[in-house]
Amino acid sequence: MKLLSPAISRLARLRLWQIEQWMQNPVDMQRQVLQHLVTSAQYTEFGRKYNFSKIFSIKEFKKAVPIHEYDDLKPYIQRIMNGEQNILWDTPVSWFAKSSGTTSDKSKFIPVSEESLQDCHYKGAKDVLTMYYNFNPDSDLLTGKGLVIGGSHNINQLNEEAHYGDLSALLLQNSPFWATWLRTPELNIALLDEWENKIEKLAQNTINENVTSISGVPTWTMVLIKRILEMTGKTTLGEVWPSLELYIHGGVSFTPYREQFEKLIGRKINYLDMYNASEGFFAAQANPNDDGMLLFLDHGIFMEFMPIEEYGRQQPETIGLKDVEIGEQYALVINTNGGLWRYLLGDTIQFTSLNPYRIKVTGRLKHYINAFGEEVIVDNSDKAIAIACEKTNAVVNDYTAAPVYFSDNSNGAHEWLIEFEKIPENISHFTYELDNALKNINSDYEAKRHKDIALRMPLVKALPKGLFTEWLRSKGKLGGQHKVPRLSNDRKYIDEINALELRFHP
Repeated sequence: MKLLSPAISRLARLRLWQIEQWMQNPVDMQRQVLQHLVTSAQYTEFGRKYNFSKIFSIKEFKKAVPIHEYDDLKPYIQRIMNGEQNILWDTPVSWFAKSSGTTSDKSKFIPVSEESLQDCHYKGAKDVLTMYYNFNPDSDLLTGKGLVIGGSHNINQLNEEAHYGDLSALLLQNSPFWATWLRTPELNIALLDEWENKIEKLAQNTINENVTSISGVPTWTMVLIKRILEMTGKTTLGEVWPSLELYIHGGVSFTPYREQFEKLIGRKINYLDMYNASEGFFAAQANPNDDGMLLFLDHGIFMEFMPIEEYGRQQPETIGLKDVEIGEQYALVINTNGGLWRYLLGDTIQFTSLNPYRIKVTGRLKHYINAFGEEVIVDNSDKAIAIACEKTNAVVNDYTAAPVYFSDNSNGAHEWLIEFEKIPENISHFTYELDNALKNINSDYEAKRHKDIALRMPLVKALPKGLFTEWLRSKGKLGGQHKVPRLSNDRKYIDEINALELRFHP
């Protein structure tokens, strides 16, 4: 291990010049990526439908191919899952990343080709390592092991050829043999599906390792850290793993967690933000001190940027890198080497720098809560409220919900402020039905709620009638198109409303 690590370290550093190439020629590189994608897919069913063989410019491509959301591509994806090939991409697709659902499905399945594994996800991971060594040339990162906290779903078989699972499970399953020397725990533990057992096994099997880095969603990472401290009797994680130097996070905002992580770890380490989704590896911090993540432009993804005011229009316009502006909100539209074409990802981003191109993820096109990786959208919450009302004979006028973050003594939760027209006889019963409906509708919420490990039961509070109206009036947003936001990913609105209630109804 000690002999291998310096060799890998040198290889990581040698890759820096390739990164600098696409950083210095970003627009040309993206043009080349699109040309390669279109050429590769020209004889697929999708490519023939949209005449890829006759497309020779970005302008022609955008004119020929409409914007797609998941439900638009779902019929193609379903056929690939049933065993058909050469539909969206020209090489066999036998892996699918199971992701959070759409308005019509509990889950969605993103095709993952060999090219998207090798030239996007793994290449992105190598570039993160390269950039980290460039920032920290004396790092001992690879003299120890990286603790990988994977997803909540095991690998599942669709048919003889096709499999699906969380992205992290797919990446672990397909990683090269030498990667097993650099990570912990063993694959059979990393891919465990039952989270209570998984956390226990993760803790037991990593306590005595020389862990130098951790990567995972903050929610589960914090649960694991707390369990390790319980098992070891130590006060901080730095006592358990003295060589720990890096935590790589992504998926949700790290801001609410940073203070707790610093307290739990007990000393200064580096934190890196990554933007790695089922659909692709889009960006990562090159330097822990950077404002924003470096956009990955040579990883098999051609990116378009839709000004958010275009969302919902019949023929929305997108712009390219050369026309983006710092601080503006854009919805990300992607074309990938997994066969997603002009795919509206649903995330909104802002550019923090144009030289090089750096971004930060600002949210979703629609209201949502994703403080713990649960990705609850308004369509989910509206349906769950309706089901809970039906089950408890209640009537809801309006509602809003927001996260309650982890504390030293309790796990996270969702707080719901609800104005009832007809209040249920038993709020606890209403809460149970609301929670149960959300679990049935949204697979990511269901996973986070499992045995209360990450999310405990929702906190539901009945508001006095008229309080939402008073709050809108206080914001100067009474009447017209103004309405109470259904879901928020921070507590700004919900804290304002709670404070208003104390003032008017002490």
